[in-house]
Amino acid sequence: MKAFVLNATGGTGRLSRISWRQVLPLVLAAFFVVGSLSNILAPRSIFEEYLKWGYPHWFHFVTGSLELMTAILLARARTRLWGSALGCTVMLAALATVTLHGEYGHGVAPLVVVTLSIVVGWIAWRNRLAAGSMARA
Repeated sequence: MKAFVLNATGGTGRLSRISWRQVLPLVLAAFFVVGSLSNILAPRSIFEEYLKWGYPHWFHFVTGSLELMTAILLARARTRLWGSALGCTVMLAALATVTLHGEYGHGVAPLVVVTLSIVVGWIAWRNRLAAGSMARA
């Protein structure tokens, strides 16, 4: 597992090392916070896209709320597996929506986020299995 230097600690001169496995879920959570805010606040362009796709006028609140819940779940190690599952579900729905409407260029971000959510979920699953086997030993 490769690590990178994030910052220097106090007077000891030791460097703190944080792996991408620790950073990725937090970056993904930040993405979902931004997505949540943009959907809940829904500038006119986002609001009109939802209507164009055939969703009810209030549906952007549902999407934003699910994205906010995803971010909260991803931020905590204990709930990260659930967060990655919810994030995959939300992004697969977004991917299906833009694909069905022929807006393939808008599908790149959801596809990337689904992939990253699967990676985060896989890591969380392995950590859970490892914790379970340690508890049995």
